[in-house]
Amino acid sequence: MAALFGTRVRRLRTAAGLTQAELGRRTHVVSTRITQIERASGARPTLELARALDAALAADGLLTDLWPYVYREAFPDWSRAFMEHSERAVSIAQYAAHVVPGLLQTEDYARAVLKLDALLSGEAQLEERVAARMSRQERLRTPSHPALWVVLDEAVLRRPVGGPAVMQAQLARLLAAAADPRITVQVLPFDQGEHEAMGGSLSVLTLPDGSEMAYTEGSDYGRLIEDPDNVSRYKVIYDRLRAAALPPIMSLDMIRSVLEGNHRGANVPSRSERRRLAQEQLQQSSGGRLRGGRGRIPRHRPRA
Repeated sequence: MAALFGTRVRRLRTAAGLTQAELGRRTHVVSTRITQIERASGARPTLELARALDAALAADGLLTDLWPYVYREAFPDWSRAFMEHSERAVSIAQYAAHVVPGLLQTEDYARAVLKLDALLSGEAQLEERVAARMSRQERLRTPSHPALWVVLDEAVLRRPVGGPAVMQAQLARLLAAAADPRITVQVLPFDQGEHEAMGGSLSVLTLPDGSEMAYTEGSDYGRLIEDPDNVSRYKVIYDRLRAAALPPIMSLDMIRSVLEGNHRGANVPSRSERRRLAQEQLQQSSGGRLRGGRGRIPRHRPRA
């Protein structure tokens, strides 16, 4: 991608009748930096430079749009492969133990998470990482975006990443995202105890050809699983997490309660109550009939 970026810069520069030195002056870098970019040698272009080149060469956003793919080449192989597969996936199922998944993060929340990297070189690199993460969310804004199912550990809601204001906006973002019929959000409450994915995050991707892969990630590692037998095992783990989590409606109620500041008031219903509500939701989605032809279970009225 760095080579493709460099080729595009060289063609645009030549078409504009500019020398490397002239383009360097317009973008406030030395001519050797332009040479490095065109030859895909040396350091990769920063987001700021990509934007400057876009403006100087009247590229109509082409170079800025290419930049995230160039930037991604600096990631480890396992991380880069997961991002590439995610962009093609028709279905994404994710469990998050500690923070909101990147696809649903607000910009301020993402910044608060990404700045914790001990290897971060400075503010410029932080902003590049934030921009790259935000660019990956663009796909969710298209009509044909993948089906997204997210299970959040209750800890994700309770930890005020970035401070109260940032967290409130993030919780509101979750509620807004869940309004999309192709996005489902569930919360796995603390009272479910231990489970097989406590160590970090888990994702299961379904690609256009029907193939599937799983991805696990901790604070400083990631693992892409492609062997069908192993993927099946992780799918079972994810299905157990989804079954143990609160039903979607109750999950959103819990998110609203935390958003409104009722941290102690976000009562987790009993398991029997969850089963009852799950039955009601099943009836509603199937026209009021349960499997086996049973009639509708009377709606339980909340106590005054």
